[in-house]
Amino acid sequence: MNKYERIYLDLEAKIKDNTYPIGSPLPTENDLAKLYRVSRETIRKTLKLLTENGYIQKQHGRRSIVLNHSLYSFPISGLISYQELQSEQGFDSETLLIKNELVELPQFLYDLYDIADEELFIHLIRARKINGETVIIDEDYIRQSVVNSIPDQAANHSIYQYFEGELGLKIDYAKKEFTAEKASELDQELMSLTELDYIINVESHVFLENMTFFQLTRSRHRLDRFRFSEFARRRYFF
Repeated sequence: MNKYERIYLDLEAKIKDNTYPIGSPLPTENDLAKLYRVSRETIRKTLKLLTENGYIQKQHGRRSIVLNHSLYSFPISGLISYQELQSEQGFDSETLLIKNELVELPQFLYDLYDIADEELFIHLIRARKINGETVIIDEDYIRQSVVNSIPDQAANHSIYQYFEGELGLKIDYAKKEFTAEKASELDQELMSLTELDYIINVESHVFLENMTFFQLTRSRHRLDRFRFSEFARRRYFF
């Protein structure tokens, strides 16, 4: 491990245990260099890594400020399950299964893709609790012609692990849309919101390797608990 990475881990721990509270400044580059007995260039690499991971905001000519690191970071373009994200980011989580039922073709899916009018869908609603509070409500519609049923145990754990591990499905890509919406009655009830609050809804249309549409997910997130992040590279048109 490089020096700047070791310093990053030490500063990360100190930010998490409130040695450096949210909103407070970190020591200057000079002070950090003296503290860790390294060059300012090494400290700059450390601060860059802290910035990229959302722990601080660097201000030109001024000290870096500690950000609210209790926000959970979700990738915009990646197709990743909630359980995979939980494992990757290491937060404590609990899933509450609210609904697992078979329903007729939802009105909003009429005339889309190759869906027949008589098709049935598995309708799941799950609440995601992080550190004791519900911050996400996931609602899924899954084609029964592709997935016959979903055991409650799989719904409480990871439906993608069930789809891929148990059923051998090859999930390939998703089309996503992000919208800000007023909190619904269910949002208000489960996420302790009011009718004046907004949530971010991420709607995903998910397809198999053979381009078959098989799942629609509406994932509703509390605004004050999440940030959506992506790496973007400049495109040149000449």
